[in-house]
Amino acid sequence: MDIEKPAWILKEKIFSEDHMFTRMLGYAIEENLSETYQALYYARDKHAGQTRKKSPYTQEHIPYIIHPLMMACHAHAMGIKDDRLLATILLHDVCEDCGVAPEELPFSDTVKEAVKLLTKPVNYGGTADEKKKYYDGIATNAMASIVKGLDRCNNVSVMAMAFSTEKMIDYVEETQEYLYPILEKLKYDNLEYNDAVFLIKYQLRSMLETIKAFIIKSN
Repeated sequence: MDIEKPAWILKEKIFSEDHMFTRMLGYAIEENLSETYQALYYARDKHAGQTRKKSPYTQEHIPYIIHPLMMACHAHAMGIKDDRLLATILLHDVCEDCGVAPEELPFSDTVKEAVKLLTKPVNYGGTADEKKKYYDGIATNAMASIVKGLDRCNNVSVMAMAFSTEKMIDYVEETQEYLYPILEKLKYDNLEYNDAVFLIKYQLRSMLETIKAFIIKSN
């Protein structure tokens, strides 16, 4: 028996970038988060004119700044109030996507080091050896580890909108092989992130298992 397809409207833009910017700006002022305050404006300026990968289902042009802003709001809502960590979240794609060298970032050395670890090399080809080296580097730094977890949560949330089935399969397998172990290590080595890691793992696992189920059913 055929099931009638629902006439749903797909929305890739879940939240307003202006609302999220104002939200984080208010927190930065109220909580004296000086690097977060600076990173909000720096990231918005560097990502100006950039858009996320367009979905074939909506054809929306989503401003790229939505991605780091949503991650920062997500982190703060989970109770992460560390100034340097929130700044790193906002800046995590600036070097890779905007042509800024990590050492040129006008932020603390702690932030610059974490952003550097999150930035893939220019000649990165995605081979198994390159992935292992990249994720091994992230695993040495607690801030980079939790940012990568939040980054993957956000990307997985909209993965079905813009990724091909093949890309989704690769993304699921990469997450299971490389990111899950990093989150496990973070949970035991940095107890202050224990609750945040639980929530990240819950979101990642629930979404990935759902995506895996739909991929299996469609074959």
